[in-house]
Parts: sequence; structure tokens; C-alpha cells
Amino acid sequence: MEAVAEWEFAPLRIPPGTSRSAAATMLSLQADTGGWELARLQLHADGTRKAIMRRRARLSYLPKPAI
Repeated sequence: MEAVAEWEFAPLRIPPGTSRSAAATMLSLQADTGGWELARLQLHADGTRKAIMRRRARLSYLPKPAI
């Protein structure tokens, strides 16, 4: 099991009205450009999506998500 200190986390909020495919595209761009992976995704009743992205702490020189 890996320690939490090895991971860097970034919360993202995707506004309501954003289509599922557009949200997937936003998240995949973050993964491609910043080394992020999706750790958790929550869909709220108002249509807002809350995503938690993570990456290894050693990749901290890469940019934060820009959503």
C-alpha cells in the first residue's frame, strides 16, 4: 500500500450544463498535459461534477489543472 504523501491531489469543479463528453474531454486533457489521473468523480443533484485528480508528487513541476 502506498503512502498518501506520494500523491498530489487537485480538486476540480465542472459546472452544471457541461455534457458528459465535454467533461471527459476536459479531464483527459488534464491527464495528457499534466500527468494527472482521475481519483474520484461525484455528480451532484444540481448537475455539478466534482473531480479529484491525482498524480505522483515527484511530478510537481508540471502545471496544476486549469479547469
